[in-house]
Amino acid sequence: MIDIKLIRENVEEIITKLATRQKDFSYLREVKAKDEEKRELLIKVENLKKERNEKSKLVGQLKREKKDATEVLASVAHIGEEIAALDEMVNRLEKEINYSLLITPNILHESVPIGKDETENVEIRRYLTPTKFDFTPKAHYELGEKLDILDFERATKITGSRFVVYKGLGARLERSLIAFMMDLHSNKHGYTEIIPPYIVNRESMIATGQLPKFEEDAFKLSNGNGDWFLNPTAEVPTINMYRNEIISFEKLPIYHCSYTMAFRSEAGSAGRDTRGLIRTHQFNKVELIKLTTAESSYQELEKMLLDSEEVLKQLKLPYHVVSLCSGDMGFGMAKTYDIEVWLPSQNAYREIGSISNAEDYQARRGNIKTKRDKDAKLEYVHTLNGSGLAVGRTLVAIMENYQQADGSIKVPEVLIPYMGVDIIR
Repeated sequence: MIDIKLIRENVEEIITKLATRQKDFSYLREVKAKDEEKRELLIKVENLKKERNEKSKLVGQLKREKKDATEVLASVAHIGEEIAALDEMVNRLEKEINYSLLITPNILHESVPIGKDETENVEIRRYLTPTKFDFTPKAHYELGEKLDILDFERATKITGSRFVVYKGLGARLERSLIAFMMDLHSNKHGYTEIIPPYIVNRESMIATGQLPKFEEDAFKLSNGNGDWFLNPTAEVPTINMYRNEIISFEKLPIYHCSYTMAFRSEAGSAGRDTRGLIRTHQFNKVELIKLTTAESSYQELEKMLLDSEEVLKQLKLPYHVVSLCSGDMGFGMAKTYDIEVWLPSQNAYREIGSISNAEDYQARRGNIKTKRDKDAKLEYVHTLNGSGLAVGRTLVAIMENYQQADGSIKVPEVLIPYMGVDIIR
C-alpha cells in the first residue's frame, strides 16, 4: 500500500498522480480527514491517561496522609469510560483508513507513459519479424485437436469450459517448456528454484495486492482453514515467503524462479478468447521474483526483462516489448513491461509475460523489511515479479509459429533434448 505519510503531506499531489490511471481517487481527501481525526483522538487518549495517572498518584498520596480522596476519586471515575469510547473510535477509523489504503493502487513511476488504455502502450523494441507462411496458418486449437494433443471437449466434460487436457506430445511439450524455463533461469540467470504451495491464505493475497480489490477474480476454497484461495500467480506464495520478516541486507537482492499451477476465474473476460489456451482457468507458469534494495530495483527490473526475453530468443519466436501506459497498468505495480509474442492465426502480438516493479508497495502490505546495519533504521524492500514465462501461451506460440503445411509442428531446436523428437505429427 502507499505510505499514509504521503497523503498527510500532500494529498492533492497524490490524487493527481493516481488520476493518470484514469480513475477517481478523490476519496483520499476523506482518508486524510479521518487520519487527522484519529491523531487528534489519540492525543485526547494520551492526555486522559496522563490525567488518570496523575490523579491516581494524588489519591495514593492523600491516602498515605490519611486525607479524604473522595473528590479526586470521583473526578477520575469517568476517565476509563472516556478512554474506552475514544479507543473504539480510533479502532474504527484505523479500519476505515486501512481499507481505503488497501484498495488504493500503487503510485506510478515517473517514466510510465501517460495514456488511457492498452492502445496507448509504447513499443520499446522488436525481436525477429512476424512469421509468414505460404499457406493459411491454423489456430493452435485447430492444430491441437487434429494432432490429438489438446482435448478441450473432454476437459469440459471433466470440469467445464476454459480447461484443457494435454495428451501425448502435447503433454510432453508443456512439461518440456517448464523444465526448459526453470533450467534456463536457474542455471544461466542465477535464480533459486522454488515450487511453493498452490494454496494461499487471505493474508498472502492481501500482501501482494489481490485482496480486497479483486476477490471476485480468485478461486476461494470453502473448506480451508480460515480463508484459503487457489494460487492466482507464483508472485503470491513466493513473495509471502518473507512476509513479516526482516531480511539481512547482505542477502539482497534475492532471486527466485518459481513454478506453480495458477488459477484464475477470468472475471470480466466473458466472450474473449473463448476457444483455446489464451484464457483458461488453470495454467502452468514460471515466475521470476526479486526482492531488492530501493536504489537497485529499476536496474534489476531491466535485467529481469532481459531474462524473460531470453526464453523467446532461445525458442526463436517473434515478439515485441511494450511499456504499459498509465491507463493499462496493474493495480500494485509502479512500472510494467509486457512481452507480446506473435500469433499468426490472429495476425497480432499477444501478451505472454509481464515484468513489473512494485517498489515498496507489496513490502509495505506484507511487512517485509531490511536493515543496512545495526544502527540503521528499518526500511521496506522493493519487490519485482515477471513472467518467465506463461507456459500455456508459450506452447500456443510454438504451435502456431512452427506449424507446417501438413498440420505437423516442428519442435524448436532448444527443446529437442527435452522432447526426444524433432516434430509433432
